[in-house]
Amino acid sequence: MARQNAASALAAALVLGVFAPILTEVQSIGVCNGMLGDNLPSPADVVQFYQSQGIGAMRIYAPDPETLRALDGTGIDLIMDVGNGDLAALASDPAAAAGWVRDNVLAYPGVRVKYVAAGNEVDGDDTRNILPAMKNLNDALAAAGRGDVKVSTAVKMSVLASSSPPSDGAFKDVYMTDVAQLLKATGAPLLANVYPYFAIKGDPNIDLSYALFQQSTTTVSDNGLTYINLFDAMVDAVYTAMEKVGAAGVPIVVSESGWPSAGGVEASVENAQTYNQNLINHVGNGTPKRPGPLEMYIFAMFNENQKDGDETEKNFGLFNGPDKSPVYPLSFNN
Repeated sequence: MARQNAASALAAALVLGVFAPILTEVQSIGVCNGMLGDNLPSPADVVQFYQSQGIGAMRIYAPDPETLRALDGTGIDLIMDVGNGDLAALASDPAAAAGWVRDNVLAYPGVRVKYVAAGNEVDGDDTRNILPAMKNLNDALAAAGRGDVKVSTAVKMSVLASSSPPSDGAFKDVYMTDVAQLLKATGAPLLANVYPYFAIKGDPNIDLSYALFQQSTTTVSDNGLTYINLFDAMVDAVYTAMEKVGAAGVPIVVSESGWPSAGGVEASVENAQTYNQNLINHVGNGTPKRPGPLEMYIFAMFNENQKDGDETEKNFGLFNGPDKSPVYPLSFNN
């Protein structure tokens, strides 16, 4: 119960606007900035809100000039995606990659671009574009003197053929072996979107408490490691897959994780509140396979009323737009 109370206090600090103390303890928590809404604050207001909350890292899903201008000089670290629709052009033409770097990185020298994601959850035939796009972007950044910007791609858990138990983690497609080897060569992390919510949505036999970092009857013992929450098990399955393709030293950055507050199975204010606060409290510990702080980005800053898909997709936000009010009040009940 003490752990739950500590997590509640941390989440309260987040929602009430005192995020800086959390970031002092867990240096690498960011929040994804989705923009698929017609009721969101302006990009400049959003960046100011990140600053007012003490949030030191942001992810955006395509270059956005207004956001990039607003980020200039703020010191906020940035994951900037190449929009999936632009991936093929960058893969096929080194000049296009050089132009992308010129327009979206070099044009904003005061923006702390940390990672460029060559696509988000790319699937099907489009996966063939990931590796050549990454190579062309790496070459363009090196030629521009920006080798400090690391190029990766953001994957979902379905890149694994198996993930349970974690020691069975393995990639199902050869392209991920090539991606892993490139990341190893360039010193970049793999970006992984890790959602216990979608796991439990797909398998109602999973104990909800195990997914929410709460005390659970579920405990997984695996090769001498003990798992008491689903998030750790999922992340370590990805680590295992990287090991199996000779990329054990490549770190994982959790580029998305969160829980919806409405719109579907187990999507509620209570569960979203519990998951996010416990996640914030937990990631400083790392996972059984990789102890130590884990870089992680919560999805997302705001609810997005124009997102496609299930209703839950519109309800992952920590805050509402345009007034930036918290989506849920926090309870300190045991």
